Amino acid sequence: MSTLIDVLVAAAVVALIAARQTRPQRIAAGGRRWLVLPAILVVVALRGPGLLGAHHQALSAGLLGAELVVGLLMGAGWAATSKIWAEPDGSLWSRGTRATAAVWVLGIAVRFGLAGLGALQGVHQGTGAVLLALAASLLVRRGMLAMRSRAVRPLGAGAPAVSPKDRV
Repeated sequence: MSTLIDVLVAAAVVALIAARQTRPQRIAAGGRRWLVLPAILVVVALRGPGLLGAHHQALSAGLLGAELVVGLLMGAGWAATSKIWAEPDGSLWSRGTRATAAVWVLGIAVRFGLAGLGALQGVHQGTGAVLLALAASLLVRRGMLAMRSRAVRPLGAGAPAVSPKDRV
């Protein structure tokens, strides 16, 4: 039952993220609300056994590390490919692009590859590694969007504003 819950949580989070990336999202100026979802993912990932395979702990730890690196890279790619702009009222917004979707597809393909390699070696990791990597992706994305958004300034009343990267 635990694995089923983990799979459902991961699928729901990915569906939520994918749906949100297709429309503009306001970038909050501060607060800690953006930490809630990654924190929930970490708690769900760590709440039960099975994060590391019992019979192949070293290999399982290596796969977990690789999964986290993929998650960090996905978060960085996700943030780097998201469009950021400021409205005339000064509010900051972001939205995923086609390149963002490509980052997600590539990242998911690499994750399936890692899972396949693990399965070939007899390693059963469960979904905890995926949830931890997703939490890492969300944290890196938010941090990079915060850094990128500092460079975005409204161009003036009525004119769309974009970051220096998006102007090119």
